[in-house]
Amino acid sequence: MIKKVLIGIACSLAVLTVGILIGHYGITKSSSSGPSWVRDVAKDVDESLIEKFLSEVDNIQIQENLRELTKVPHMATTAGDEQTVQFMLKRWQDPESGLDQAWREEYKVYLSFPDPNNPNKVTVVNPSNTVLYTVREKEKTYTSDQNDPEVVQPYAAYSPAGHAKGKLVYANQGKPSDYQELNKTMDLRGTIAITRYGGAGRGAKHPSVFTGVLVYTDPLDINDGLMSDINETYPHSWYMPPSGVERGSFNSQFGDLLTPYLAAKEETYRIAPEDITGIPPIPIQPIGFEDAYRLICELGGEAAPAAWQGAFNCTYNFGSPGFKHTSVFNNSDVKLDIYNKDDVKNSSNVMGIIRGSVEPDRYVIYGNHRDSWVHGAIDPSSGTSVMLELSRVLGMMVKQGKWRPRRSIIFGSWGAEEFGLIGSAEYTEQYFTVLSERTVAYINVDIAVFGKKLYYLSRVDAPGLDSTSVYDNWIRYSNKTSPAHGVIPTMGYLSGAGSDYAAFVHYLGITSMDMSYTYDRSKTNARIYPAYHTAYDTFDYASRFIDPGFLSHQAVAKTAGNILIRLADSLVLPLNCSDYAESLEDYLNTAVNLYQTKLQANSISMEPLKHAVGSFRRAATHLDEVIRSSDLANETPLKVRRINDQLMLLDRAFLDPLAFPDKYAYRHVIWASSSAGKPTFPGLADAYVKAESSNQPKDWGKVHYHLSVLSQAIEGAANTLFDVI
Repeated sequence: MIKKVLIGIACSLAVLTVGILIGHYGITKSSSSGPSWVRDVAKDVDESLIEKFLSEVDNIQIQENLRELTKVPHMATTAGDEQTVQFMLKRWQDPESGLDQAWREEYKVYLSFPDPNNPNKVTVVNPSNTVLYTVREKEKTYTSDQNDPEVVQPYAAYSPAGHAKGKLVYANQGKPSDYQELNKTMDLRGTIAITRYGGAGRGAKHPSVFTGVLVYTDPLDINDGLMSDINETYPHSWYMPPSGVERGSFNSQFGDLLTPYLAAKEETYRIAPEDITGIPPIPIQPIGFEDAYRLICELGGEAAPAAWQGAFNCTYNFGSPGFKHTSVFNNSDVKLDIYNKDDVKNSSNVMGIIRGSVEPDRYVIYGNHRDSWVHGAIDPSSGTSVMLELSRVLGMMVKQGKWRPRRSIIFGSWGAEEFGLIGSAEYTEQYFTVLSERTVAYINVDIAVFGKKLYYLSRVDAPGLDSTSVYDNWIRYSNKTSPAHGVIPTMGYLSGAGSDYAAFVHYLGITSMDMSYTYDRSKTNARIYPAYHTAYDTFDYASRFIDPGFLSHQAVAKTAGNILIRLADSLVLPLNCSDYAESLEDYLNTAVNLYQTKLQANSISMEPLKHAVGSFRRAATHLDEVIRSSDLANETPLKVRRINDQLMLLDRAFLDPLAFPDKYAYRHVIWASSSAGKPTFPGLADAYVKAESSNQPKDWGKVHYHLSVLSQAIEGAANTLFDVI
């Protein structure tokens, strides 16, 4: 009996042991593989996939993209624009290399065009109204591109139609300080101003004291002084030829002007055109420097200051107002006859998506506008060519089942950017809520390559430089010393509205970047590439003078794609709030040095702002330590999601819809635009300049107000970086 019991116990133990072993190894095996969603949730960016992407980006594909995009002029809402819409849709809907889905978004937007049947005219007329001189109406033809019937006459978009006549005065760059200088010696009422591009945005060059304004590009600012098309300018080099005219939009607000803060859909409420703000009150016309040369060199009066002198081989005089007594134009007026017309027209964004596999409700957006003033090889088609190649490579990986991003990627080809960032602004207004809640970051690549004398990640080779990375070349030409990282590449701040990032960063508070390759500015004084917004910005120009071989375009595609993949695939978002703290500290140091003494004299303390920046630094350090000390691949997915939400929403914490009531759609108190020209907090800087000028108590009160806005916004942002308050 005892023997049977012992045998029974032994058998039971054996069965139990086998069960334990089976359970142990079964559970271990199951845990090591796990359900597929567990592996996907914990997966980080795949470095081998990035290497594969980098190897697939093809400079010849980019070249052919650009060739196709620049076949015809494609100003917004024209037949050429529709042709590019169809091209984008065809590429993004391609069954072998397209995206998961692509479609067009339509808006009805308020635009401004010249009348093709009644061209704008600028003339010099004598007292009997006889025409003594006529400004060229079309740019000179050098290639067949300029002969295309769809090349739009140079004009200033949103300049009102009208007839202006008056004595001419030279107003340098048309800045407020320039007008103040002129006012010291002459009565400007009833005069026509001629101003240079640069120094101030187009929207600031039209004070109503004048009856009209002419704008031109001085060869000193764009051509390093060169002026002859016989052997110095295009088609012999990259420089602007004498008849070249920079077109542009002269409104000071972005988005559709009739539907402020509303998406411009068919049935949307529209304000009356006469209630639009931010557009010129007087006629404006851009002209070439060959005509500006003739007008400026005939002006009388005193010589303008040395800083106002340009490249013409004559003295730039103020005008008396008007021309010299010895001039053939003596006692003559300049006359502007402007026939621009406004119209509400359909404009399209082309949208495409690659759906995320783990977090489809988190978006990384990559965009560039599609419309141009004429052929637009560099602006914007260089960026669009890069975007098409980047999306081709990623789309092919998705179609072949080799990859799907963790987060969703949205591509946007924006319409009507040249008229004031309209397509991107309307998109952010239509999808305000979902974009605010779900967007991780926005990448903008507009002008991908500015010039071939180039500078500007360690994984990407710099074009034309063996064994030198983009990162190393960037540091060589543009660097700064960071307290945390040592010598690093210099990056600017998106403090204006130069391209489609504006609505994303200023209006929605979405972390954004704008990138391009530019030229070595120690080799040229050109403020931008010289064919900018002219009829000479063509495939011929781009392929001969900007980027022969398209290796720089390729480097931009690789760099932008590298960033895009990391934002879409990294387990923890590659955003660093300690670097943000360093930027705030730089801004604070500048503000203290510039403003503290005068603020103390007006009983305004900067201590709350100092404390807020200190709080932000401590909070950023804390979150960095949480990320560093956590094994996030083995943590609960909720912890990763929480950290990523803190990083994603950080810029949203700096939004204040009441901070800038006079600046349309600017809500970000750190990166808003500023007219003060100081590298510090924009609202504070502008308020201080005004208060220092007026010395009025109410203006010093406004300085105090902006200090409070800043302090509380920064403290609020710091609180978002902790787990709980």
